Amino acid sequence: MDEVLASFASGTLVERMGIEFVEMSPQRVVATMPVEGNTQVAGYLHGGASCVLAETLGSVGAFLHVWPGGLALGTDINATHHRSVRSGVVTGVATAISLGRTLCSHEVVISDEQGRRVCTARISNYVRTAEQPAR
Repeated sequence: MDEVLASFASGTLVERMGIEFVEMSPQRVVATMPVEGNTQVAGYLHGGASCVLAETLGSVGAFLHVWPGGLALGTDINATHHRSVRSGVVTGVATAISLGRTLCSHEVVISDEQGRRVCTARISNYVRTAEQPAR
């Protein structure tokens, strides 16, 4: 699993955003991200940063569903931002909604250090196993 984790972090947006994985499986992916460095001009956590965290977690879960040799590509993401955060660390938890043969969907809940919901997102990924032909 360390090789999978390294492929998601080194030299990628995951590294730039400071995302650190805590738990990884197709059914559940958990990671943290600092607010500092991921803010908009008013000093609050950028909504796009929340979407990056959500898409990362859902995509990792989908990828693990078809690993090794499979492929996962995000096809849809939507997010509702519930509250703002100025400092600290946020935690994202992606929970599988559906792990199918060609489509995976995850719900992602992002919370602040007090456990308050900051953002709720849903991401869908097209997945292809190594046995499926390329399109």
